Amino acid sequence: MHEKYMKEALKEARKAYEKEEVPIGAVIVKDNKIISRAHNLRETKKQACAHAEILAIVKACRKLDAWRLEGCDMYVTLEPCAMCAGAIINARISKLYIGAMEPKTGAVGSKINLLENIKFNHTVEVHTGICETESKKILQDFFAELRKMKKKV
Repeated sequence: MHEKYMKEALKEARKAYEKEEVPIGAVIVKDNKIISRAHNLRETKKQACAHAEILAIVKACRKLDAWRLEGCDMYVTLEPCAMCAGAIINARISKLYIGAMEPKTGAVGSKINLLENIKFNHTVEVHTGICETESKKILQDFFAELRKMKKKV
């Protein structure tokens, strides 16, 4: 079941790739149904906060007409940064499923783990390595292509 939802997040990542955005996708699930989906749009929207996780949270809040997303699970293809981890905490997401870890900026275990910090008023259950190979590959392909394009310029 978790692979099914991560594959949907990967579809979102592919949409980002096609837009020349860093290919990260996210879906939010409640009661075994996807209630929101999003992908990175920072370049398209010219907004620093247009990360897949943030956009998915905004859509889910609209869908549920609530800011608390208790009972909701998020599937994201890459480990969230500190900004997105904070949004996940504040939205009260119950469980987070991660495709690939992000050793440079990851805030869910790689650099720091904000989601399991008991000092916050909410903790999130975290599961990693869901469709990890596919999640890494789309990012590796994207950055390899980007480096190739920069060398041509």
